[in-house]
Amino acid sequence: MDFDAIRMIWLRDIIRHFRDKVRLLGSITRPVLWLLIMGTGLRAAFNMHGISYTHYIFPGIIAMNLIFSSMQSTISIIWDREFGFLREILVAPIPRSSIVLGKALSGATVAFIEGCFVLVFAPVIKINIPPVNLLLLLPLIFFIGFVCTTLGIVIAARMTSFEGFGVISNFVIMPMFFLSGAMFPIDNLPHWISFVIRINPLTYGVDLLRWDILGMKIFSFYVDFLFLLIFAFIMLGIGVFEFSKTN
Repeated sequence: MDFDAIRMIWLRDIIRHFRDKVRLLGSITRPVLWLLIMGTGLRAAFNMHGISYTHYIFPGIIAMNLIFSSMQSTISIIWDREFGFLREILVAPIPRSSIVLGKALSGATVAFIEGCFVLVFAPVIKINIPPVNLLLLLPLIFFIGFVCTTLGIVIAARMTSFEGFGVISNFVIMPMFFLSGAMFPIDNLPHWISFVIRINPLTYGVDLLRWDILGMKIFSFYVDFLFLLIFAFIMLGIGVFEFSKTN
């Protein structure tokens, strides 16, 4: 494992992210649109058993920012391939695992920053997150962002065009988001939908966030955490394999 290479890849992607002002603006306006407008508009359509619908979807909006930002961060792989930087890294004496881990950590960092933007709106909708819960919430946000980034790396590693990546990533992002329990309860759903929801990694991320913020959960903490951890390891392994095939 080459830690200097990991740090270099991480730092390069972080600098690139903060130079993209439009993307930063989008990461702020996206939760406003979904949380304040969609949350208010759909409030009457859901009976949340004593909890505000806006409060219910708040963890889901954090997860939405995480998956969007983590997927968008992995598009840098296609940029690097297009302009020759990826080839320079691949011919350098750097383990493929260091390249993949550097990309995963940079994407997780970007996702963490954009996920934390949503926390600014907690006082606006009158959600009080105790300091102890907040201390756990921050590493959970980073961890979930890391997991989502590993999936994005696997997708981007097989893509050769921005258009193809956009089509495939949107095809993955939207079903993952809507079938994660982010916007509506997943109890009493048809069996086939329940099966899809239970193999969706974002389901377990939303469950972790909702448990920490609202005290509501479907699975135990250990089930959520272990599922995401195993999924991340599998995606990292596939990512290293894909990069090993790239010349």
